[in-house]
Amino acid sequence: MSSDHLVVAIDGPAGSGKSTTARSVAKALDCAYLDTGALYRAMTWWMLDQGIDISDGDVIASRSAEPVITISTSPEAVEVHVDGADVSEAIREPVVAEAVSAVSRVPAVRTRLVQIQREVIASGSIVVEGRDIGTVVAPDAGVKIFLTASPLARAQRRNKDYGQAHDEVAATMEALERRDLVDSTRDVSPLAKADDAVEVDTSDLTLDQVIAAVLSIVASR
Repeated sequence: MSSDHLVVAIDGPAGSGKSTTARSVAKALDCAYLDTGALYRAMTWWMLDQGIDISDGDVIASRSAEPVITISTSPEAVEVHVDGADVSEAIREPVVAEAVSAVSRVPAVRTRLVQIQREVIASGSIVVEGRDIGTVVAPDAGVKIFLTASPLARAQRRNKDYGQAHDEVAATMEALERRDLVDSTRDVSPLAKADDAVEVDTSDLTLDQVIAAVLSIVASR
């Protein structure tokens, strides 16, 4: 990696603040931004749109090479296209969020999407967020950060993102914990903190404080 090719890897579980933080950091650093979760959501959206049983890993694997998935790298707005159709909004629907872990745990899916991610990362300085960036996708990243937060804080943020009622927090927290279990125990590229990553607990921090903490870590490297 050349000295002018900065790769900032930001990993963490759902609701830890990765996306908003990563986009803001990319803007501050004036570099590209890659939301790897959007790629998995796009693959999941396509599987659902095709009527594929997401519990059937063999079928998912056999068809994972079919969709043409592209993603923009501007931190201003993430645009995702599948087979030429703009699915930027559709992939954020709860039905996709609920199915994405089942699809993303299929090895063939991860192999294909990791290849796409690495091609994007190789193009220049970039902030990349996901669950296995520092451990699998870009293990040589110059800066590795692992964002975390309490289950309650994460559930509250997720409900706010989806416009769900406050009294649904308990159900959201349970759903997030189920996803954590799936993501952290899958055989291929599990959610994990890289040994050389700096952990930032965002539970009691404002967004501005989290961004400042990450930028400080980047500056120190």
